[in-house]
Amino acid sequence: MDQRLLDDLLDWLRIPSISTGGGDPADLERAAAWVVARVSAAGGEARVVATEGNPLAVGELRAARDDAPTVLIYGHYDVQSVGDPAAWTTPPFVPAVRNGRVYARGASDDKGNFLPLLHVACAQAAVGALPVNVRVLVEGEEETGGQAVAHWVRGDERGADCAIVFDSGMVDEHTPAITIGLRGLVMLHLQVRTAERDMHSGVYGGSALNALHALHTMLAAVMPGPDGNLREELRAGVAAPAQAERDSWARLPPGDEVLAAVGARPAYPGAGAEYYERNGAQPSLEINAIHAGEHRTVVPALAHASVSQRLAPGQHAREAFATLERLLREALPPGAEMQLSAEMAEPSLFPPDNPAVALSAQALERAVGAPTAFVRTGGSIPVVAEFARRGIAAVVSGFGLEDDAYHAPDESFRLLALDQGAAAANELYHALSAL
Repeated sequence: MDQRLLDDLLDWLRIPSISTGGGDPADLERAAAWVVARVSAAGGEARVVATEGNPLAVGELRAARDDAPTVLIYGHYDVQSVGDPAAWTTPPFVPAVRNGRVYARGASDDKGNFLPLLHVACAQAAVGALPVNVRVLVEGEEETGGQAVAHWVRGDERGADCAIVFDSGMVDEHTPAITIGLRGLVMLHLQVRTAERDMHSGVYGGSALNALHALHTMLAAVMPGPDGNLREELRAGVAAPAQAERDSWARLPPGDEVLAAVGARPAYPGAGAEYYERNGAQPSLEINAIHAGEHRTVVPALAHASVSQRLAPGQHAREAFATLERLLREALPPGAEMQLSAEMAEPSLFPPDNPAVALSAQALERAVGAPTAFVRTGGSIPVVAEFARRGIAAVVSGFGLEDDAYHAPDESFRLLALDQGAAAANELYHALSAL
């Protein structure tokens, strides 16, 4: 165990850099300044960049040779709120080491996961042995979906030869993974109005247009079929997975076990067998919420719904939004009015044969001692989509596990994961010097 790495992590974890409510803006500033101080102490250049939201920590550590490629490392210093403090065994911002783990809010997501990348780069730069130029980008709005880091990436003129994002996890404690595909998102907020006010169902029921009836008619036009598939126009553009990915999925836990582990029930017969294809390489649509009416005999005049479509790599958010809006409007009953707003994020895909991904997979295997699995995630990391837009290949990896309890009480990170992360960072920097 690198004691200095552990000490630095404990120090960073003591800063309560909460971005999701109840935090102090001064603590967010301190957490960004903490990163800047480490880069500066290693001989690099760094600064806290003010934004309309929470500040960014931006810096650079120079390589030992002038013609070295440039690697951008990304992480986030902001953390979730603590929830019920009584649910924690030890205070969330008084980090404790026990049973081979560090316990604190942010231990896994993302301070402990990201820090080995920064620590190794600083240590190598300090002695003039860094094989690549390392640009540092650490944000403070990842947990709240802020746009500051996206704006920075769009406006950055220099770019990088690749990016490393340690904000993900392993297949298990012995198997490293690279998340090569992330789904995008179209999040719809829908309002349907059918009258000026709610009405008595005994007097007007069956004659007056019901907002809930109208809403359900519209939602039926975009719902998945009994086999879980979306209609063809909502699946347009999907990029088929490479064979190397499919071979890698065969080494992952069976989908039926994944669903059972969280108490989920299959959406259709065979859903478990199709889990990895369905949740990484296919679009999906979920009705997230419906709000309308009252628990009495009324004909509701107003109904609200939230609907989200996850987009597979190869699809485009604005095209998907236009298709969803068209289908909903076509199903809108006469006399009903619809208001629609949306938030969007693009999907991304960096295939296994991408040079940065291929080199990184070999590096992770050397660091951990097991072949690297190529996985996709059904979630979205907006900054990765921004890297893709700029043509910067992103290696999304990390050393978190489900039992780290990130976002929950007693969040933790394995001490072994710190060692694995440091070994991986060392291997990655040397491997990527070949770009």
